[in-house]
Amino acid sequence: MSGQTVTIPDDRAFASFKAECLCEEGWSMNYNKEGITVWSQSLEEGKSVHKIKCQMVCKDVSAETMYDVLHDIEYRRKWDTNVIETFDIGKLTVNADVGYYSWRCPKPLRNRDVITLRSWLPIGKDYIIMNYSVKHAKYPPKKDMVRAVSIQTGYMIQCQGPNRCILTYMAQVDPRGSLPKWVVNRSSHLLAPRAMKKIIKACLKYSDWKKRHNPGFKPWLYPEQTTLPSIPLSELSIQHAESLENIDESSLAETQEREDSD
Repeated sequence: MSGQTVTIPDDRAFASFKAECLCEEGWSMNYNKEGITVWSQSLEEGKSVHKIKCQMVCKDVSAETMYDVLHDIEYRRKWDTNVIETFDIGKLTVNADVGYYSWRCPKPLRNRDVITLRSWLPIGKDYIIMNYSVKHAKYPPKKDMVRAVSIQTGYMIQCQGPNRCILTYMAQVDPRGSLPKWVVNRSSHLLAPRAMKKIIKACLKYSDWKKRHNPGFKPWLYPEQTTLPSIPLSELSIQHAESLENIDESSLAETQEREDSD
């Protein structure tokens, strides 16, 4: 999303995201084990922007369940152990909203947060959810967080039958800082595969969880259910990385963190 004004992605934007998810040219494979593949893309030297793509073959998980799990913010608070805080700010259209998300970074890095415009679209039996960073006057950067920038991040879910799908996650993010090389390597070889495994575990437990937690409430499928306030596009502006704090964490040493128990 390179324009100067905030726009809601159209069909061409979704088609472009899908094409890049499927494209192999220009990507270097970093990891390929247990049905999970991770690629990265080299960007300009000296730039802090990182581009990564992960793909996972999901057995015993339907595309519909995966779509629900990635949307369900209440459930995300349960299974996403990296999340610090996440909430929806307001709706823009029946398939676009604005939200806040903050997450834990590998120690000793400072934690990050983002405000994003998120949009979603079913395409046949497949689904796409994607976002990019915006600014909202009521949610300025916090003192204890580094405001990162999602240039474009999202998921593509490809249906492979009634109980099987392929999940592709692609992220182009400016974390606002010079990161140590170990962070970049760890993202490809450890953090991204671990995150994908966590998603599939969440999918396998979702049906039982949802039965006990407002089972009929799925505003991403039934927009008339939403309780979010409508916000006009005029309240939003593009979040330019250059206007945010840029910190140098490149000299920070890696610390050993306990593996997640799940």
